Amino acid sequence: MIPGNPGSIAGIRVVELGQLLAGPFCGQLLGDLGADVIKVEPPGKGDPMREWGQGEEKVQWEVIARNKRSVTCNLRVPEGQALARRLILTADVLVENFKPGTLEKWGLAPDDLLKEKPGLIIARMSGYGQDGPYSDRAGFGGVGEAMGGWRYVVGEPDRPPSRMGISIGDTLCATYGCMGILAALHHRDRTGEGQVIDTALYEAVLQVMEGLVAEYDYNGIIRERSGSILPGIAPSNVYTCRDGPFMIGANKDAIFVRLARAMGQPELAEDERYATHLARGRNQTELDSLINAWTSGHTIEEVDALMIEHSIPAGRVYTAADMLADPHFAARKAIVEVETQERGKIRMQNAFPKFSKTPSSIRRPAPAHPGQDNEEIYGGLLGMEPDEIARLATQGIV
Repeated sequence: MIPGNPGSIAGIRVVELGQLLAGPFCGQLLGDLGADVIKVEPPGKGDPMREWGQGEEKVQWEVIARNKRSVTCNLRVPEGQALARRLILTADVLVENFKPGTLEKWGLAPDDLLKEKPGLIIARMSGYGQDGPYSDRAGFGGVGEAMGGWRYVVGEPDRPPSRMGISIGDTLCATYGCMGILAALHHRDRTGEGQVIDTALYEAVLQVMEGLVAEYDYNGIIRERSGSILPGIAPSNVYTCRDGPFMIGANKDAIFVRLARAMGQPELAEDERYATHLARGRNQTELDSLINAWTSGHTIEEVDALMIEHSIPAGRVYTAADMLADPHFAARKAIVEVETQERGKIRMQNAFPKFSKTPSSIRRPAPAHPGQDNEEIYGGLLGMEPDEIARLATQGIV
């Protein structure tokens, strides 16, 4: 264990079923907040996330499985299902991201679990939700991003829809699932009642689509792909310096006046083509070209210094290398060094958000192998005898 504050939801036990991203990322968030997260993996290779990520040595698991204990359990056989049920009934929260109907098929239907433990909170994550005509379809994050409207608006207007370089649909679904769990814990504190939380990948994406639906419903406007800009919001773009890209956001009138001064072209702020928010939006392409012509004559450091001097929202476009070298990341402890069990020290993003009284922390590195904590949990928590655990292992149940 890594010493640290126990966190704001210390004492809450979470059983995490499911694999890959949505369920496990929800478990990561809860673990960072202080929950005791018991990760259930299939015997053998465990969660496929152990083999995900870039580079020859896969380290994404070290992030998503931190603050978790691992047990193995074959959920596809009756004795494994019965064991999982015993474990779930010791918990406050169950997190799962299987295809709808899977828990029911395994004899772990939420209604039945709630009859045995009325205070249990069950967070279910799936592609399309637990009901509706699409609920029985297989759904991954990318499909949810497409259905929720994200993919259509991402990319250049003359090219097919693009994607972010991360699995944003899964992590959004997990984040809303975590938010739902915290709200359900508050409700349980007042009433003693547990409940089921139903989060769908496509609906999680839909929640962050701003006015996309309302703009079409009221104005008949379908948002299109616009590359690196938001149409009508200018200047707000990534511009090219001598040594790389640089982001400037100066679309507010007063800020644009300061930008024009920083560029040594104060007359731009008086020009009727750029003097107001609406005018700049109409002449966005031309204005971006003017700014890019200016930035291309300077280094990132030179432009950055001018933006700071004139109080203009702007900044470098960071890579991971930039983050590790930046003093602000260091001062805020946004990135921390974790001693992992098999790969030594690895730097990764810290627990977030920050709390003044009950700070979150990374208290435990990711389990090195599936079932690492079988004896501790099955023996200590469930009171099973060593020979019984050994028998289950021999039979491939754990």
